Amino acid sequence: MKRLFNYIIAALILSSCGNSGNGELVGVKKREKFYQPDPFGMAYIPMGSFTMGVGDQDVPYAHINDPRTVSVSAFYMDETEITNNEYRQFVYWVRDSIARRKLGEINPEVYLIEENKKTGETFDPPFLNWKADIKWNGEEEREALEDMFLPEHERYFRRKEIDTRKLFYEYYWVDFKAAAGKDYSAGDPVNAGLANRPQGLKDRSLYVRKEIINVYPDTLAWIHDYAYSYNDPMTERYFWHPAYDNYPVVGVNWKQAKAFSIWRTELLRAYLNSKGNAVVNEFRLPTEAEWEWAARGGNSFSAYPWGGPYTRNEKGCFLANFKPLRGNYVDDGGLTPVIVAHYPANDFGLYDMSGNVAEWTNDAFDESAYNFTWDMNPAYSYNAKDSDPPALKRKVVRGGSWKDIAYYLQVNARSYEFQDTAKSYIGFRCVQNYMGRQKDDNPARASKIYN
Repeated sequence: MKRLFNYIIAALILSSCGNSGNGELVGVKKREKFYQPDPFGMAYIPMGSFTMGVGDQDVPYAHINDPRTVSVSAFYMDETEITNNEYRQFVYWVRDSIARRKLGEINPEVYLIEENKKTGETFDPPFLNWKADIKWNGEEEREALEDMFLPEHERYFRRKEIDTRKLFYEYYWVDFKAAAGKDYSAGDPVNAGLANRPQGLKDRSLYVRKEIINVYPDTLAWIHDYAYSYNDPMTERYFWHPAYDNYPVVGVNWKQAKAFSIWRTELLRAYLNSKGNAVVNEFRLPTEAEWEWAARGGNSFSAYPWGGPYTRNEKGCFLANFKPLRGNYVDDGGLTPVIVAHYPANDFGLYDMSGNVAEWTNDAFDESAYNFTWDMNPAYSYNAKDSDPPALKRKVVRGGSWKDIAYYLQVNARSYEFQDTAKSYIGFRCVQNYMGRQKDDNPARASKIYN
């Protein structure tokens, strides 16, 4: 028996040596290969250094963009602002998820996935079955979904329409900044990197933030923003009518834009997981530095994304949709927002980085942010609470819009809006960090050892 035990121990030692490269440090074997394709509709922005804040004259003498050299990592950015039709996909997803949850209460075997058929694991709460079609007109389904529609006394011309006040999206995000904090008054060295993070050792759910937000755009912003202007048709049709499908979405506040980014991330990751592929970095709003680097298109000292000091080309045509001259809105070809990518792209392949609609960034606004943020991937983020004073709810807005003068189209011009405020001239676009150093890295040449 003792000899048999020794044989078993020897076999285990030999097998472990075989799995570890004969006792040498060779890393984990059979790691999956990874290739990051260009995300659909996004342009690659290389890493680089530039003088952030440099531009033309500071017309309002705001003194809020002190020029300095910063460096940013490589990333992808949406070629255009998020369009009405793209944001509508988000709204429809929220609508359909609510419908499936309600129908799952009466028909769980069709609309819910309560168990993993391969492992027998039960899911509590269950997952939604997105392969099942929603029968909106079925007799049983109509009764279950009735409260998703406007009540009869709120309908006009007897139109049965979805009650957009009920389109709430529940999402989660991890507060890494809070989790990274250290308490040096206590800690056991045996816990290594967690030695001074007692909360993370005890229960890290404290850093998982849950938020709920209504996802429907503020279509009334068109009237609210301009009290003495007739914009009723834009309120009624801009977000829903097919004529405006490829126009930039507006009336979306900063928190809704953030929720969209998280939903977009989970949508792609769910697909990649279903195919057994490795996940990619999250979609998010760009930092202020990333936005300016991308807008410059590699033209470090130019005032505008197209690389020149003027708002017209050599033929005298305006290069963006804004408020030219003394308010001649239509002289640039637009009145309100125009279809995305109407004007030429910059040298990075990005459209409408100036004009059309201004864009949310991820950064909180502070007049002196350039003086205290780091010079590598600078970012100033603050997740304001509802109880915070208004000054802490300011988020940086860049790019200028169809209603702004040329000054705000400059790539260094800074402005802000409150995170819970939606405007008819502010939209957004997403970014995604690149996995690795540079897109054109050839493994055979990037490393003298690994290829």
